[in-house]
Amino acid sequence: MFKKIFSACTAASLLAAAPAWCAAPPAARDNMSHALTVTGKVAMPLTLKVADLRQLPPANGGELAVTRHNGDKAETITSYRGVRLRDILDKAALDAPGHNDVKKLAIIATATDGYAVVFSWGELYNAPAGEGVIVYYEKNGKALDENDGEIGLISAKDIRTGPRHVKWLNAIEVRKMVE
Repeated sequence: MFKKIFSACTAASLLAAAPAWCAAPPAARDNMSHALTVTGKVAMPLTLKVADLRQLPPANGGELAVTRHNGDKAETITSYRGVRLRDILDKAALDAPGHNDVKKLAIIATATDGYAVVFSWGELYNAPAGEGVIVYYEKNGKALDENDGEIGLISAKDIRTGPRHVKWLNAIEVRKMVE
């Protein structure tokens, strides 16, 4: 008798909870990054669309394995076209008037879904890695699609490229980290 009551109660509980776990998934939100804003410690805040990025000095890359933090391969990009992040920052003109102010800057790249990565001024301007930090708008010979947003970022010279691969890039913020 107890088993029948328990089974009936369990079944009723599952049916009552069914709408919560059987419901259709929520509608996909629009992750497309239609423009890139550059804000924070810059003299000229910017809003750049793909057409604007195409007007900056181009940066192209060949085959690149996108690897996850554990070293597993996520994808292979055969080619990409965009602009170096530091060229965008130069256009916005970093606001660092003091002799050592640039050394205190952090550059935060953020996606429409909230994913964010950080670079230091030294990485971008004073190390070989800066050559490979690319804001890109073409991948594998085509414009980016809804899987990447219209604008993305890759740090091509990282050992593991995935953790700083930003799909749906829509914001660059420059912050002074210490006074």
